[in-house]
Amino acid sequence: MSLVGKVVIITGGAKGIGRYNARLFAEAGARVAIADIEPMGTVTAEVEQRDGEVLAVPTDLRIEDEVRALMAAVHERFGRIDVLINNAGVVPHFQWGLPHWDRIRDMDLAFFDNVMRTNLNGTFLCVKHVLPYMEIQRSGVIINLGQGNLSPDTREDGIGSAVYSTSKLAIRAFTANMAIEEREHNVCVISMGPGGYALPGSRAEGRRGIATEEAPAEARARMMSVPEVVGDRYLLAAEAPMALSGYQVDAVDGELVVAQN
Repeated sequence: MSLVGKVVIITGGAKGIGRYNARLFAEAGARVAIADIEPMGTVTAEVEQRDGEVLAVPTDLRIEDEVRALMAAVHERFGRIDVLINNAGVVPHFQWGLPHWDRIRDMDLAFFDNVMRTNLNGTFLCVKHVLPYMEIQRSGVIINLGQGNLSPDTREDGIGSAVYSTSKLAIRAFTANMAIEEREHNVCVISMGPGGYALPGSRAEGRRGIATEEAPAEARARMMSVPEVVGDRYLLAAEAPMALSGYQVDAVDGELVVAQN
């Protein structure tokens, strides 16, 4: 499947991995729709500079009516929806200076709910409301940003991230189970993490983590990866075959593979 002319929705597209992928898909000839609660003027201009067609739709993924309206707006503008990348999420970013989130014993229910509503519920709502369009086409690829496994994490610098890790692991389970429902409609649903590790010799060496634009210069230069380390993994994922539907996948040497747990 060539990406030329394909319609790709990227949630959380204003910054970080979403912004990087918006530029990348535009360069590949795709038509790009971006959803975010943050201002999207910068990424919209970057896509247009690459002669890409772009639609920016302010969207709070926690609100079902706004997600429904997002999908309707994209379909009305472009006439189809080929790829959905569920990238938006609340991320800890402890490694570059944000205060650690509270331990579970001290965490407000409202905080827990906000992380889960954004990361997991937002993924659910986007999938729910894009599927009618993809089912009619009898084609489509949905990429959910799930990651993690059930192996215990003994690092104390990760304390506070339990709710985030839970949301991402839940996305993996959601992907694996709901993908079965869409096989008959030829809609491929996969889960994929961002990949990338911090630079060798840094304080975060070996740790996954990508610093966004708000990160201090030290984080972007030394402590963590930058969005560019994602490479073309999501371009590859946008062409995932039905044989991978339901799986956590990775990109290795320019090919998609089933990821090891």
